[in-house]
Amino acid sequence: AVADSLTYERPQLPLVSTVTGEPVSAEELADPSHWVEHVRRPVRFADAVRNADASWWIELGADGTLTALAEGCLDGDGHLLTPTLRKDRPEPVSVAAAVAALRLHGGRADWRALYAPARASVVGLPTYAFTRERYWPESARPAAGTAAPAEERPDAAFWTAVEHGDSRTLADSLGVPTEAVDGLLPALSTWWRGRQERSRVDDWLYTTAWTPLGAVSGGALPGRRLAVLPAALADDPWCAAVLDGLTANGAEPCVVLHEPGADRAALAARITEATADAPVAGVLSFLALTGDGLPDPVPVGPAATALLLQALADAAVTAPVWALTRGAVAVNRSDAAPDPAQAAVWGLGRVVALEHPDGWAGLVDLPGTLDRRTLGRLVGVLSGRTGEDQVAIRATGVFGRRLHRTAPAALDAGWRPSGTVLVTGGTGALGARVARWAAQQGADHLVLISRHGPDAPGADRLRDDLAATGVRVTVAACDAADREALAALLAAHPVDAVVHTAGVLDDGLVHDLTADRFAAVLRAKALAARNLDDLTRDRDLSAFVLFSSFAGAVGSPGQGNYAAANAYLDTLAERRRADGLPAVSLAWGPWAQDGMAADGGVEEYLRRRGLTALAPDLALVAMERLASGGDPAAVVARVDWSRFAPAFAAGRPAPLLADLPEAGAALADAASGAGADALRRRLAGLGADERTAALVDLVREQAAVVLGHARPDAVDPTRAFREAGFDSLTAVELRNRLGAATGQSLPATLVFDHPAPVDIARHLDSLLAPEGGDGPRGGVVAEIGRLAEALAAETGTGPDTRTEITAALRGLLALWTGGGTPEGTGDDGTEPDGLAELDEATDDEMFDLIDKELGIS
Repeated sequence: AVADSLTYERPQLPLVSTVTGEPVSAEELADPSHWVEHVRRPVRFADAVRNADASWWIELGADGTLTALAEGCLDGDGHLLTPTLRKDRPEPVSVAAAVAALRLHGGRADWRALYAPARASVVGLPTYAFTRERYWPESARPAAGTAAPAEERPDAAFWTAVEHGDSRTLADSLGVPTEAVDGLLPALSTWWRGRQERSRVDDWLYTTAWTPLGAVSGGALPGRRLAVLPAALADDPWCAAVLDGLTANGAEPCVVLHEPGADRAALAARITEATADAPVAGVLSFLALTGDGLPDPVPVGPAATALLLQALADAAVTAPVWALTRGAVAVNRSDAAPDPAQAAVWGLGRVVALEHPDGWAGLVDLPGTLDRRTLGRLVGVLSGRTGEDQVAIRATGVFGRRLHRTAPAALDAGWRPSGTVLVTGGTGALGARVARWAAQQGADHLVLISRHGPDAPGADRLRDDLAATGVRVTVAACDAADREALAALLAAHPVDAVVHTAGVLDDGLVHDLTADRFAAVLRAKALAARNLDDLTRDRDLSAFVLFSSFAGAVGSPGQGNYAAANAYLDTLAERRRADGLPAVSLAWGPWAQDGMAADGGVEEYLRRRGLTALAPDLALVAMERLASGGDPAAVVARVDWSRFAPAFAAGRPAPLLADLPEAGAALADAASGAGADALRRRLAGLGADERTAALVDLVREQAAVVLGHARPDAVDPTRAFREAGFDSLTAVELRNRLGAATGQSLPATLVFDHPAPVDIARHLDSLLAPEGGDGPRGGVVAEIGRLAEALAAETGTGPDTRTEITAALRGLLALWTGGGTPEGTGDDGTEPDGLAELDEATDDEMFDLIDKELGIS
């Protein structure tokens, strides 16, 4: 009667009945009589196990009793049997062991679902097979006299009880009844978790500032300077004033005009023609002044600047390049609102500095009004005497761009969204995170837009999940870069806050980027942000949040177009603040599990360089604190400066990091005992084979750092770089590191022109070896050095031995000078004055004589 009263559904998995010991159909399982027999008949467990025809057996139960019984029912090998729970072991350990066993036997595991309750984060591991290397963190005991870790402090038990909601332990620590803390515990626990989160997030927050550089004088700037101007500015008075200022200080400007739409070959031909009669000492690019494109308002300055760099390479012009802008940055409040279109070139320039450290001089921003003093300061900057590569010149002085930690006073109590919140890219990974957060924080209506809208993967589920929280949700197909479409959407849904997360990636080295690749990335980021700015200026917004990138604020190789787009966003936020409107641009480091850096090997590459992925939940805490704070453009990144700073500064100074103590310490450590001079001294006393071996060690050492190996011997000196895992980004990084170590200007194609470490070592040897290879200034000098050391060791030799050594030295000297008789002796073989006492000469006198005769020092 009970079985007949139940409702039976079709099973989702095939079942084997222990009533019959055979597979059972859905119809049989829906028959109440089956379950009556299930109670009344014997359990045919062994038959069911044998007839299940399975290789894996997972027991879902309170212990492993059935697993042990099943092992006695199966014949042969190759079966996996594992329980999920054991009564004598902790449940998490048992479940993890079961999942691990299945995974090791070829099963698939949903790791995110498994670790979601623990809020674990993904940790990248090397992509190569490794042995005898430990990658797991080990806790270190503090040295005597150091502060104890948080978990060992006297109050640790108290806060642990708060975090876990353990009212009994909390009451015991306070010496009060449990009832006395029950009401307070939830609020206290929430406060403590929030404090911990904010503390972690504070360590990720940075801002940029302009620091005075002191007096920067003009002086002479000799040599020809190639000045590349947009054709439309050929007669521009401001550009003419800059060129006249260079001429007044000894430079010889050579002007090349760039026509709109001209391709790489055409510009390279013009440059070749202009530099045919004499080389140039430097290049000045005015192409950032191109501004917005017409008729499409996508900034074209970055694409034009990249085209110039490509054309210079094609024309074999290696002189360093300075990019000039006019009002692209704001140094202080007295400056006018900055120009985002020109600032996009600054984003590009930060990437070029990392990809081509020896060919990029830097960025200089000038005021709209030029005077003699300003032009003199420009000459001082262009001379390179300041060592700066991101400079703003104003009437009050010269300023260098710096990265600082964000002061707590600049942080707001936190933004709480309300009303209607617009999220661009709302169906993407980052947009969905923001939408869920806004729903939890109190938004009434979420407008999620993307190019595909409701047709985007996962859009239906996202809308349903959000609606279940009680918030009203609109998912619409709208390209924010389409001004008319965006205007229509905003007319239908007046918004109270904007979060712009949309964007596209089309990564590549600057020398491979095209105008179309710049336009696609700039449309999604920069043009969409511009439209959002224009169309919401009449709204009293609670927040205007732009998702920018670390690539635009600091730089990231291989992302020149993306950096340009995000630098536009940073400056747009500054301009809105200057106009009294709310805005913040957040230059994010990579997000764990989400965002564009989570795909492919980008996240692993960034981790090796010292950029660890941000936990999404904590990243949203950072957004909450910065959305209405005092800084219009913030950097949010988890940086290991011990790794990042040396990689960032490889091949050139890094003044941007000068005010960060952690970065300065890392750079000092990297520079100690290293550099081109130290390498030359080390190679000077080596023969050809030894020199090559030393250079092979150098290449392997730098390649190991780039790939994340713990030791140089993990790099096979004869294995091709491509086979070892190098790509265009890591190839550039290795080139930069080797360039810095050797002091040589190396091509971006170094890794591909010389495919293995030993090949690069031989190439470096050809560049570093003294003239004549192993001739008199190469190997012979090294051998004389060894001879000098041997002579110095012969302190206890007798007169006969010293006479024999002296005769041998005279013979070598005669052989070298080409005379049959040792030079300096008489026809009768007697010694002239000054050499008569050679047998009694000291070691130092002998060395002086050798130096004098061979002409070496």
